[in-house]
Amino acid sequence: MAKYAFLFPGQGAQVVGMGKSLYENLPAARELFDKADEILGYSLTDLCFNGPIEKLSTTVVSQPALFVTSLAAVEALKVSDPDAVANCETAAGLSLGEYTALAFAGAMSFEEGLLLVQKRGMAMQEAADATPSGMVSLLGADLAVVEALCEKARGEEILQVANHLCPGNIVVSGTRAACERVAALAEETGDARAIPLAVAGAFHTPIMRPADEKLAEALAKAVISTPRIPVISNVDVEAHSEPDDIRATLVKQILSPVQWENTVRKLIADGYDSFYEVGPGRVLRGLMKRIDRKMPCQGVEV
Repeated sequence: MAKYAFLFPGQGAQVVGMGKSLYENLPAARELFDKADEILGYSLTDLCFNGPIEKLSTTVVSQPALFVTSLAAVEALKVSDPDAVANCETAAGLSLGEYTALAFAGAMSFEEGLLLVQKRGMAMQEAADATPSGMVSLLGADLAVVEALCEKARGEEILQVANHLCPGNIVVSGTRAACERVAALAEETGDARAIPLAVAGAFHTPIMRPADEKLAEALAKAVISTPRIPVISNVDVEAHSEPDDIRATLVKQILSPVQWENTVRKLIADGYDSFYEVGPGRVLRGLMKRIDRKMPCQGVEV
C-alpha cells in the first residue's frame, strides 16, 4: 500500500490565476477564498485570479495567497484522490508552506493560520524594508563550495546559506551588496551559476530581526494543537507534537536555513513512497527529481 506524504509550496510559487478554477468548480474551495477575503479585509481572491503579479508577489500578499490556494488544492484532492487525503501520514512545507502543512494536519485552524501568515508576511516585509538585502540561488555547487564563496564575499556584512533545496541548488541570503558580490564571484570563478531571486529581502537570516519577535508574540496568542499527523520542521528536520515546540520552531524558522533536501530525504528514509505537491507550481516536484529521480511526486491542478 502506498505511503503518502503531502508537500506544500512556499513563496515564489504564486502565479496569476491560481485557484480560479477551484473557486468556480468546487464549493469547498470557494468557501475558503470567500472566508479569506472577509478575514483579511481585502480581496485576496481578486489578486490571486487577476493580479497584477507585482502585487501578488509581495511578501504581505503572496504568503496568505499561497496558504489559501494550497488548502483549496487539498479540497480538490479530496475529490480527485480521496484515498490519498485519507491515508496521508505526514506533511511538510517549504518555509511558508510549513504553516499550510500544520493547518492541513489540524495543528491550527484555517482562520488562525491565515492570520499568522498575514502577520508573518507583514513582519518580514518590515524587516526587509529596514535593510536592503536579498537572496541568490547558486546552482551547480555543493555546500562546501557555497560556504567558501560566502566567506570570500561576506566582508563585514551578513551573507549565509538560507535554503538547502536539493543537490546543486543552494540559496544564500544577505545584504544587497554582499549578494551582488557573491553572485559576481561565483560567475567569475565558475564555481556556480548565480540567479538573484525576486524577493523582498534576506529571508532566513538575522536580517529578519525583529520579525521573529513579532511572530513570537502572534504565536503566543494563537491556538495551536497537537497535529493529527507529523509535520516535519524546516529548522531541525523533526516532527514536533507539543504546541509550544511548534511555536518555538516556527519562530526559529524566520532566522534559520530551510533544510528542504534533508526533509525529503528523511521522508524517503522513513518509507514514504507517494508524494503530492499540494499547491501552485512545480517547484517541489522539480526539487524531488534532483533529490531522488525515481520517487513519484504528483501535483494538483489549481
